[in-house]
Order: sequence, then C-alpha cells, then structure tokens
Amino acid sequence: FESVPDLEKSMYVPIEGFPCVRLLNLSGEIGCSNPGRSSVVAPVVRLKDVEDLVGSAAILVSLEEFETIIGRHCFSFFLLGGKKKKSSSYSPSFTFSRFSNSSFYSKVAGILVKSGARDQNGLNGFSPDIKFPQAELAPYKSNFQWNPAGSGIMRNAYDFPVFLLSKASTTVLEEVATANENGRKFRGEVVAEFDIVMQTTKSGTRDSDSCLKEGTCLPLGGYSVWSALPPINPSSSSNVKPLIMTMASMDSASFFRDQSLGAESPISGLIALLAVVDSLSRLGGLDKLNKQFVFVVFTGEAWGYLGSRRFFLESEQMSAAMKGLDLAAIETIIEIGSVGKSSPTERTFFAHTTGDASSLNGTLRAFQNAQSSSVADERINIKAASKTNPGIPPSSLMTFLSKNPNASGVVVEDFDYAFSDAFYHSHLDDSSNINSSSIVAAATLVARTLYILAGGEETPSSVMNINATLVEELVGCLLDCDPGLSCDLAKHYISPSSAATCPNNYVGVVLGDPSDPTAPYAGDVSRLVWNFMAEKASVPSKNATSSSCPDECRGEGESCIRKEPDGRGVCVVSTTRYVPAYSTRLKYESGSWTVLPPNVSDRLGSEDPVWTESNWDAIQVRVYKVQNGSYDAFILVSGIVVTVLSYVLVIISRAVIRKAVKRD
Repeated sequence: FESVPDLEKSMYVPIEGFPCVRLLNLSGEIGCSNPGRSSVVAPVVRLKDVEDLVGSAAILVSLEEFETIIGRHCFSFFLLGGKKKKSSSYSPSFTFSRFSNSSFYSKVAGILVKSGARDQNGLNGFSPDIKFPQAELAPYKSNFQWNPAGSGIMRNAYDFPVFLLSKASTTVLEEVATANENGRKFRGEVVAEFDIVMQTTKSGTRDSDSCLKEGTCLPLGGYSVWSALPPINPSSSSNVKPLIMTMASMDSASFFRDQSLGAESPISGLIALLAVVDSLSRLGGLDKLNKQFVFVVFTGEAWGYLGSRRFFLESEQMSAAMKGLDLAAIETIIEIGSVGKSSPTERTFFAHTTGDASSLNGTLRAFQNAQSSSVADERINIKAASKTNPGIPPSSLMTFLSKNPNASGVVVEDFDYAFSDAFYHSHLDDSSNINSSSIVAAATLVARTLYILAGGEETPSSVMNINATLVEELVGCLLDCDPGLSCDLAKHYISPSSAATCPNNYVGVVLGDPSDPTAPYAGDVSRLVWNFMAEKASVPSKNATSSSCPDECRGEGESCIRKEPDGRGVCVVSTTRYVPAYSTRLKYESGSWTVLPPNVSDRLGSEDPVWTESNWDAIQVRVYKVQNGSYDAFILVSGIVVTVLSYVLVIISRAVIRKAVKRD
C-alpha cells in the first residue's frame, strides 16, 4: 500500500445503489432514515436466516420479499399501537406470519433490496403508492381503486435504512451473504455500514413546520413550463382568442428517491405532448386559426399537485411568470396522461371527461373526427371512459376543477377504470414498461384533435404527422441511462448539471429564491422542456444582429434559447416561461421558508400536506469484514502461548548450548 486511501480501499467495498430518504409533511414523516445520529453496522444475511440471529442484521431481500416484510411492518405497527402513521388508503391483504411481530423487526438494522427486471423478480405488479393516489385532493369523495396494485408502503415511515442495490452491487452482496451463511463466523463476518442519517432525525424535527423553522429540510418543488403556439403578444389586448390548453406532467415518485423514472406515468404523456408541439409547429398559418394553443408541463404533481396549484396562484398574483396568459380565456383543457401501454393490435385510448356537456360534445366530436382521419395502418381509436367511474382519474385537471367546478376538460389515458400501469410510482416503471408506438398514436390523436378544435381541417391526416424518431429519441433521453441526458437531443439544448447522465424524474427540492424569472436552479428536464418548447413555438427574431444572443434579447417577447451548450444561443420570439412549483402554503423570505396558515376559501390549500425533504450530509453504504470476538481471543491466547513456548524454548536451547560448550 502506498497510502492510507489504498489501505482503506482494500478494507472497505463501497456499495452502489439508491436510498429511500426521509420526507415530511405537516402531519409527520414518511420514508426511511437511520434511527439515530450515527451509522448503522450489522452483518449481512438473507431473509431466511434472520430468525437464527441473536442480534440485528442487514437483510438482503428480493423485491417480492421486500414488499412482504415492509407491508407487514406497517400493519404490525398499526395493530400493536405503534406511533407510525398508517395511510388511510392502505389495506394489506395478508394473514399473520412470522413477519407480523415486533421481535422480528427488532432484528432489522437495515434492508438491502436486490435489483432485477420485473420478470426476474416474478412480479405481476409492484406499486408502493396507495390505491387512490392523492384522494384527499380529488374533487369527489370515493374509495375507488384507480391503482389496484397499490400497497401504500411509500406513504409510511421506517426507522431503519432501506437501500436498492445496483446490479453490480447485488452480485457483491449475494457473495457476502453466502460467505456469512457458510459458517465462517469464527473468523469473522462481513457487515454492512449504512450512513443514511437524516438531519430531521438528528434534530428531532418530525414535521414540515418544525424542520423548515430549524432549517433541517427543504420544500419539494421545481419549475413548470408553459408555452404558447404561436407566440402571444402580451402588449396587445385586442382580439384575444379562446385558449385550448394541453397539459402533461414531468415528475414521478418512487420508494427510492433517485429511481423515480415514471415511464408510463407520467413521462409517456410528456413525450406525447412534446411530439404534438413539434408536429403543430411545422404547420403554417397557425395565427389564422380561431383558437390559441397553450401547452403546459407541470412538475410536483406527484406530491400534492404542487405545479398546477402554484400555477393558479402565480396567475392570481399576476406574476411575471404568467405574463400574457389569461386563464379565464381557457375554453377547453386536454390533459395527456398515461399513454404508453395501448394494445399493439388496436391503439385504443379513453377520454375521461368533466364539465359542461355542450362544450364536451364539441371536444369529443373533434376526437372522433381525428380518429376517422387516421389511415388504416394507424388503427387509432378513442372511447369514452366508463360512466361507472366516480370522476376523472388522478390528474392535474383536478386542480382546475377545484378552481372552476364547471371547467370543461378531457384526460386522455390508455386505461378505462383502473391504471394499466401495474408499476405505478415504482422504480420498475422504466422504458421497458412502455412502447413508443403507443405514444406516437396518442400524440397523433391529440395533435389532430387540437387542430380541428382550433378551426383547422376536419380531416388533417394529410397535413399532420408525428415524428416517430423524435418520440424514440425522447424515450432514450428521459428514461434510459444509455444515452440518457447525454443524448444528442438534450445536448442540442442544455448541458446537464448532474455528473450522472441517468435520468431521474423526481421533483427535487427548491433551492434559492423561487421567484427568480431566470430559474437558475431549474432541473435538467425542466430546462430541456423549456428550450425545446421555446424553439418549437417561436418565430425568428427581427432585431437580432447575429445568430447568437447578445447580452440580453432586448426585443419584445424575445428569449435566448440553446445558450448552455456553447454559451452563445439564439434569440427568438417565443412566449415560453418557467413557473415556480412549490406548496401554495409556503412563503420564501430573507433566505428562509415559512408555513402560512390555510386559506379557508381554498379547499386544496387546506388539504395541502406541504411536502419537504430532509437534509443530509452524505449517503453511503459500504461492506467490510469484522473479526469475531472469540477469534480475537483465540489469537490473543495463541500469541501468549507461542510467546511462552518461545521463551521456554530459548531457555532450554541456552541450557543445551552451555552444556555442549562445557563438554567441549
């Protein structure tokens, strides 16, 4: 060894993976953390060996075993009168077993979850969210199960670390567990050290209000993006056209923070929306249409509809982020939800509707005309969702209904009465859970419908097509590690801020002043969406003296796009803006956050959980070997014996030598 780091590398094996972290709201906390202020160290064992242990252990489990023991942990705490809060929508379907007792969980020092594809885990479904996600914010009361696979385990708190292993680390831990299992305990055993200490746990701040006051957490949030096609002249108040608003979401959730991909829910809808923007932008004469297109991509929707609720508040406060957009002028809302799993033989989508029948009839008629305009090999169908549904499925449109119960809107989904995504809000909702051709079909349907609604041709198939190559590229950029955010499309618009190119669609936390219109802390996906839509929904600048941006694009309505890759960018006229997305009950002032009292006139504000994420110094898991105490004692005794024997041997040798010398 040439240095101390070399020695440390030989002793400790770092484990790659994804942690479950601590999140908080006004009622308490969910997620995972070390139970105290220091690291947790325990031997690595498989689940079947736990009962043989005297002390605690880091348990290596498959995903199926994980859902079983975590689910029963929640239920056992409920039955035993534990302090952890049980989700009101959590209804486990199991009988008592060896897992449903406190003695078993007293042995759980941490959980290591093996990675693997869905078929490797033998799972037909795995959704850690509840069966009616965000039911408390819905415009109707119901126990309807939109998410039948939901277990609710991500909505509970765990006072032990949980870590999802990478494929490489899964192999390492399998070998470690086997080594410990094979009876080498006399010489020692391999332990896992979890350094997943949350600041809120250390400080005892157990809810959002207290942790924000103490500065041990930050609010969940980011930046939504909206864009008008063609650009809106904010200085002109004459001839304001009715708005057709098309929406999608860009954030997902998961039990494991950095594995929130959300391929089917909601990224398939985001990709479809971007493909629609691209398709419509290639048409001429959009300024001659009767309606104005507005496209909105919200973030924070998985956590209390943060984006859409803040969107309305920013409009009410007439902030710069909403300049040029009058929400009162909205005539029709179309939200693109989960659209990545329609049948390959017949691309069928379902229209979940709400609002005035006369307005909806025109929208549904436009959908039917768009369907009729499809050519034979497209096989695109749109059907009305079941009338037995209690209302629209969980979606941003729910926020609009809370503001205007008579709002007319349609949510386009690939399911009728229950999610087709059996891996909703799971790390397994990745690119293998969708197919790009389904997204192309949904985008085709929506683009043609929008064109018809705005007064375009009744059969627009001859002038409007979706770029399937773009859709496939977006799937690779937003959902795969290869190429991930190092894809050519992303590099055309942004320089990813993260060293890792693997995408992650978790909303993140709000850093700095959220009202800054330049959104200096916007995430990679938000910046990619902003640049993409700003370019597609733009016209060339008339005032630019060169192809690159000056210090500022000073012309009215001008923006500088694609500036990150080369530091130059291009000036265009575009109405594309960032909108802060964080709880409407939070106020940022003088570098700190304050929780505001609920507004009695705002039902969603009163129900707002105010989600925050705990701070932490570092997250690390590593394994190393520790000597058994008996083995240490054995070595000590052996050393003493060897020393004594050596001493006796020296004395005997000296005596023999002396006798031999005297004899000579």
